Amino acid sequence: MTSPAFAREIEAFDRHLAVERNLSEHTRRAYGADLRQLAAFLGPDAAPADVAPADVRAFLADCHRRRSAATVGRKLAAVRSFFGHLVRTGVCAADPSLGLPAPRAPRRLPRPLPVDDCQLLLEGGPTAPPLRDLAVLEVLYGAGLRVAELCGLDLGDADVERGELRVLGKGRRQRVVPLPAAARAALARYVAEARAGAGARDPLFVVRASAPGRPARRLGPREVRRLLRRRALGAGVAGHVHPHRLRHSYATHLLEEGINIRLISAYLGHSSLETTMIYLHLTAVNEAGTHAALARLQPPDCPTS
Repeated sequence: MTSPAFAREIEAFDRHLAVERNLSEHTRRAYGADLRQLAAFLGPDAAPADVAPADVRAFLADCHRRRSAATVGRKLAAVRSFFGHLVRTGVCAADPSLGLPAPRAPRRLPRPLPVDDCQLLLEGGPTAPPLRDLAVLEVLYGAGLRVAELCGLDLGDADVERGELRVLGKGRRQRVVPLPAAARAALARYVAEARAGAGARDPLFVVRASAPGRPARRLGPREVRRLLRRRALGAGVAGHVHPHRLRHSYATHLLEEGINIRLISAYLGHSSLETTMIYLHLTAVNEAGTHAALARLQPPDCPTS
């Protein structure tokens, strides 16, 4: 059970993550669950200001008996972020998680799709994707977006004439991502045919209302994941296909085409080049002769390394 003192501060922390740090609903939900688990471990009378380093160590040790090192590391990250916020806002005098080492987790490499599977997603199967779904798939793959970034796009963020997207990423960092020809064409057709008359601040990708008279609402991450699963099944693409796997595929395929890694890092919105370097460790996933397919991904005037 979460104590009232903890519940109040967790709710305030969630608002901070949403408004000031612009974290996705998925990340905020995970942080909230981790913090409520800490509060339940400490008991119904616990208050954040009374938590000691020994309490946090005991909580992490309890988690470690049942969870993987990666999961325990995520819980520690949530606790650190929470108490760092409480120190800055004056709720706590000190951070009880300070100095606690994160458990070592084996490094897992991203699993990009082969280029041919990406082609199948976009063009394969007995039927072509609907207009909106094709635009979503082309933009996810062709711009390497996170699913929350895609769902957060407004009409005014898409410049179909120039073939660019203005994207608000993690930490509210804004970047401009060029679109390759296929994504640009699919998006232009979708905007012209399905979003005609909508304003610049209206959502770019929407779900049509089920009842007459109700406005269309913004497409959500869960709906994008379901869309992608349906499309993978219909196109005959094996394995677990999810939006972030398309992002991994985008980065890997551009590297295989020889695009400058610093440029790819900027397109992905990484705060550090080191984050992008992980793609250099991947072995090639495409057979010889796929470079013609890779050409669909490369934006105009995209320099190689």
